[in-house]
Amino acid sequence: MKIAGIDYGDQPVMLAPMEDVTDRSFRLICKELGADATYSEFVSADALIRNIAATTRKLAIDPAERPTAIQIYGREVEPMVEAARMVEEAGPDILDINFGCPVKKVAGKGAGAGMLRDIPKMLEITRAVVDAVKIPVTVKTRLGWDHNNKVIVELAEQLQDCGIAAITVHGRTRSQMYTGEADWEMIARVKENPRLTIPVIGNGDIDSPERLRDAFSRYGVDGVMVGRAAIGNPWIFNELKHGLYPDDNRYTPLSLEQKFAIVRRQIQESIGRIDEYRGILHIRRHLAVCSLFKGIPNFRQTRIAMLRASTFAELAAVLDSVEAKLRSGEPFE
Repeated sequence: MKIAGIDYGDQPVMLAPMEDVTDRSFRLICKELGADATYSEFVSADALIRNIAATTRKLAIDPAERPTAIQIYGREVEPMVEAARMVEEAGPDILDINFGCPVKKVAGKGAGAGMLRDIPKMLEITRAVVDAVKIPVTVKTRLGWDHNNKVIVELAEQLQDCGIAAITVHGRTRSQMYTGEADWEMIARVKENPRLTIPVIGNGDIDSPERLRDAFSRYGVDGVMVGRAAIGNPWIFNELKHGLYPDDNRYTPLSLEQKFAIVRRQIQESIGRIDEYRGILHIRRHLAVCSLFKGIPNFRQTRIAMLRASTFAELAAVLDSVEAKLRSGEPFE
């Protein structure tokens, strides 16, 4: 798959943009584990042009994570254009526009998936951003606002006419949020449209090699984006790629020891990026859903201790104990 001349390889598997998840450290870890491309956290156009420090920090890119995209969102043309120019100066390979975030604080204010209620404004913003920068512009959006307004097939064509270089489609409406199953049949309809010539990237519920293979072979997308399944589970890219290419030794399944080492690295880099207290608070989202701890009998008290730890020493001690018990087969009590 190529986007405006950028080669992502065959059947690329990409890390989706996620607020409070896809910081630079997490993106780089996912890249090292098999992600073919990475996307930043959501960058608010309004906050960026006001030079809010927490927002401008999101523009930092590690050269090792390329190709990478910075994603912006907003509801007015001029701030989006100004923000797009600032993002271009940060040097990403792609500028992505978020027309898909369903959360109330974004969509409820008319940005993100809220733009699905104002298609003319969405197209106006897209056209203006494309015209304002020299780097490729892509869009990530949803099927439509609700079940009665699944407009994605026509919308993808309209966005292409605005000059975007690729489109990512999350197979749910805004009203669905993250409930129910993603509708990959509708994503396939976008790809099958003969008038659409740009790459189509599918997103939604890709959490196994079987679903990944279906996305490419059954639904025909050019690329796949993995979101929530990567939270607390960055090695999913290694597992997905191993499923696609079982004979490729770059994707040998990771050992328990290797996975625990990755978790410790996440914690240490989160602390280093912020500070000990807030860094641990940030990483709890990953620990709470980490696949290493799923299905362990009598794990409740240990989980509570892990999620209540407030220093690296406390958290490291819990993880050391958990790893030792899993390796030895000693039961949790």
